[in-house]
Amino acid sequence: MDHTPSRSTLATLSLAAIGVVYGDIGTSPLYTMKEVFSPVHGVPLDEANLLGAVSLIVWGLTIIVSLKYVALILRADNRGEGGIMALMAMAMASVTRESRWYRPVMLVGLTGAALFYGDGVITPAISVLSAIEGLEVATPAFQPYVIPLTIAVLVALYMVQHKGTAGIGKWFGPIVLVWFAALACMGAVNIARAPQILAALNPLHALQFFTHNGGQAFVALGSIFLAFTGAEALYADMGHFGKRPIRLAWYSVVFPALALNYLGQGGLLLTNPDAIANPFYYQLGAWSIYPLVAMATMATVIASQATISATFSITHQAIALGFLPRMRILHTSDREIGQIYIPLVNWLQLIVVVLAVAGFGSSSSLASAYGIAVTMTMVTTTILTFFVIRFGWKYNLLLCVAATGFFLVIDLAFFSANALKIAHGGWFPLMLGTGMITLLLTWRTGRELVFGNLRRHYIPLQDFLNSLFVSPPVRVPGTAVFFRAEGDGVPHAMLHNLLHNKTLHERIVFLTVFNRDIPTVAEAERVRIEPLGHACYQVNVHYGFKDERDIPQVLALCAPAGLAFDMMETSFFIARQNVVPTVGSGMAAWREQLFATLSRNARDAADYFRVPTNRVIELGAQVEI
Repeated sequence: MDHTPSRSTLATLSLAAIGVVYGDIGTSPLYTMKEVFSPVHGVPLDEANLLGAVSLIVWGLTIIVSLKYVALILRADNRGEGGIMALMAMAMASVTRESRWYRPVMLVGLTGAALFYGDGVITPAISVLSAIEGLEVATPAFQPYVIPLTIAVLVALYMVQHKGTAGIGKWFGPIVLVWFAALACMGAVNIARAPQILAALNPLHALQFFTHNGGQAFVALGSIFLAFTGAEALYADMGHFGKRPIRLAWYSVVFPALALNYLGQGGLLLTNPDAIANPFYYQLGAWSIYPLVAMATMATVIASQATISATFSITHQAIALGFLPRMRILHTSDREIGQIYIPLVNWLQLIVVVLAVAGFGSSSSLASAYGIAVTMTMVTTTILTFFVIRFGWKYNLLLCVAATGFFLVIDLAFFSANALKIAHGGWFPLMLGTGMITLLLTWRTGRELVFGNLRRHYIPLQDFLNSLFVSPPVRVPGTAVFFRAEGDGVPHAMLHNLLHNKTLHERIVFLTVFNRDIPTVAEAERVRIEPLGHACYQVNVHYGFKDERDIPQVLALCAPAGLAFDMMETSFFIARQNVVPTVGSGMAAWREQLFATLSRNARDAADYFRVPTNRVIELGAQVEI
């Protein structure tokens, strides 16, 4: 996608990126300035502090978004794919499994992924709620209806997820483009009324903000960070649009519009300090409130849609990489493989989002919870980037430390400021993140224990076949496909079949699925066939973490190598493992029980691999962990 697209293609992709990638950061002006000067922080609303706060925001957009993400992080692509899971896979591949850094890198990546789920809950909640709160600005009579209206909009949004964004997605870019145009125009109007706000472009005012306010400025830093939430989306959506469209959209539309609007809100507060109650909606006067509420609601719904879709994508990647159990995944587009819908994730997220809106009750309360998840995700991204550029790209150690260390200091400063809000709402995303990382690690560790148990009963496949065909059993017509785990010996399903049926099919295929640490595997590299003799074959199938698992489609690729399959003459043997928790050296008892529950409720392997249900034979096996 980045290979020199034509001008028309580049423009189309850039417009789409404006709608999908920048919806989150584009709705930050709704609440950021209001939170910076919240009475809770105790920062006086005067000219010096206004210049300092606006300067911090503008320069933060320059350093954190333009320099860190657009210039540096976008370069760390996993074969064109971005996002925390793609970066983690690339970092783990850089240090290799034998390295002492392998598990720490995996833990850092999983922490970032787990916190992304917390971000995915709070973004829809705070975005839509802050838009609907504009009705309170118009008239206090709407105040009792803000929460119910917000929940109604969110429920409607989640209820249409199964339809996908293929139909309405084409409108995202134009709608959000209009939104950014409105931000720029409102900002320009208020800058013209108070041109002295342009002094905020001098970074000295940002430094003076700290020297004049001390500890209070540090507390306010947590609210200033709200202007940068959504920066992770630039990287996460790189695989959909490519680097050039994302960069073009940022520099030509998004950055100028955001900078103008924050400067404009600062100019408004210089001339009308009372507008601090909600500076966004006061920018043009009372006549503009209702149109702005309508426009803001559309923009926040689109921003929420992007976050929800990203949650589906990261869940899909986590399943493919072996960090979550198999789930039901529906494809909502015949043309775009990345457009998916995961019912379980959708409804669980809706429940938590509604609880967040009802429990916190206002965008100001949610703002306290927002920053902590995003800052920790940014910290993990910076750390993983170090391992990629140092061990993957082999850059000079001093250069790697300097480049990532500079951004890490900034990330940790924002994280420390947001950590002060843990008691006032920051606990919420941390609780969600802790729950998710526990789930991710429990599933990963549980699978390792299961495979460890199977390896203890390992029977070398080639030796077994050699001894079996000394006095071969009766062979019946057709093909038998036995699923065989990576590094496993004789499949348990085959042993059970021989024990009970005393027969073998005339052609035997051992199928092993390899999950690669890359987004996609080319079709030419998808299948490898190894003859084992006696009409037995080992078929190795390689998938990237974005590839769809479709075994019949893959078996069709074997025909040119002389291994053709007739589905009506092929039987698939799958071993269903019944996990039994035991007292011993595995995980804690409650984690083993959790893993056993997840294993029992995981999506059926045949369904996950799209094997025809009428051609599947399941044989049970009990595995103790």
